[in-house]
Amino acid sequence: MPSPAIPVAADADPKWIASHPRVQRVPRRNLTLFIQRHFLTAEECTGLIARIEARRRPSTIADANGDTAFRTSETCDLDTADPFVAAIDEKLAAFAGIDPAFGEPIQGQRYAVGQEFKPHTDYFDPAGLDFVRYCSLSGNRTWTLMVYLNQPSAGGATRFVKIGKMVQPESGKLLAWNNRLETGRCNDSSLHHGMKVRSGVKYIITKWYREKIWVES
Repeated sequence: MPSPAIPVAADADPKWIASHPRVQRVPRRNLTLFIQRHFLTAEECTGLIARIEARRRPSTIADANGDTAFRTSETCDLDTADPFVAAIDEKLAAFAGIDPAFGEPIQGQRYAVGQEFKPHTDYFDPAGLDFVRYCSLSGNRTWTLMVYLNQPSAGGATRFVKIGKMVQPESGKLLAWNNRLETGRCNDSSLHHGMKVRSGVKYIITKWYREKIWVES
């Protein structure tokens, strides 16, 4: 029997995501959150880590809150013209069933010992000072797809604060969650904490999708 056609839509269908092999839906009413282990191969993870190392820079945040230790990782925007990166991008879009045109470029992050990203949401606060700057063209963020590229010796878990769920880093493991409620409003239950690395280094990639076709602001 042929595989079902990959949906190409402006938004993800949770039923499509749940249909993938080895996908676990976290049983919480107030957040749509999926986990799939071994989403990326060891070779894909290694290739992405090398690219992050080559392009990393200090991370920043929108709507600065005065806490200089709020986000202490390093970041890079992966090159969409790189065929290796483009293949990963297609793989993520197929998993979510979202038209790639709605996606931001894949971002890589590197966390050394002691670095973290304190509890935050991926969507932009509609009341925030930078909302118009970041969302006037493409709308707010809808889905987040995040993949761990390695497993640090200690620490580096992702803690979803309001639903009491902790996810440990594991090479190739993907997390996917909806940053909105069914009404379309932002879901503050997506609040999550990239916890401090205690030993080793943690690498991840993050892919965000928007309400409208992505246009860099």
